[in-house]
Amino acid sequence: MKNKRNVLSCLVILLTGVIYFAVQAQQKNDTQRANFSGEWKSKESISMGGNIVCTYDDGDRMLSKTMKIAQRADFLTIEAPNSSPGAALTTSREQLAFDGKESQINHGKERGKKFTVKLSADGQTMTINSIVHLMVATPYHVDVLKQMLVYVTEVWTLSNDGRSISVQASAKSNLFVKERSWKTVFNKVN
Repeated sequence: MKNKRNVLSCLVILLTGVIYFAVQAQQKNDTQRANFSGEWKSKESISMGGNIVCTYDDGDRMLSKTMKIAQRADFLTIEAPNSSPGAALTTSREQLAFDGKESQINHGKERGKKFTVKLSADGQTMTINSIVHLMVATPYHVDVLKQMLVYVTEVWTLSNDGRSISVQASAKSNLFVKERSWKTVFNKVN
């Protein structure tokens, strides 16, 4: 009987130790997870580097040189000021959910974008796949509009020190054959 108690006591102590170390290891992984939160500034907007500025509506985050990001466990929110000349001082807000499900922004009259977002396991990289849809004038017939789709992939990588975000982007369109690629770097302001 005494032998069974000793074995049971040892098992309880061993199990407690295993649980303790598992919890400690999990906490260390959570504290090292990257965080995109903060205020960020770049020399040019993400879209300008690829010269696809015309495919975005005023106030879209792709047109802004500055952004404020708040990251939560399963999504992040990006606030970007409207940088269009002569436009009212407004801020757009875009929520990017890490679940991989499609989200949509509708600007009316067949303009807007659909996108999905995936965060890497280590939280250092975020991939955004967008389809921007709009109506554009056809050459020599400006009164005739045609549906244009622009497929954009952005790979956001947070630096190891958390002081910069590198956005590697590429875009192609159903109206233009050539794919364009470019890189934009945002530095942390605060």
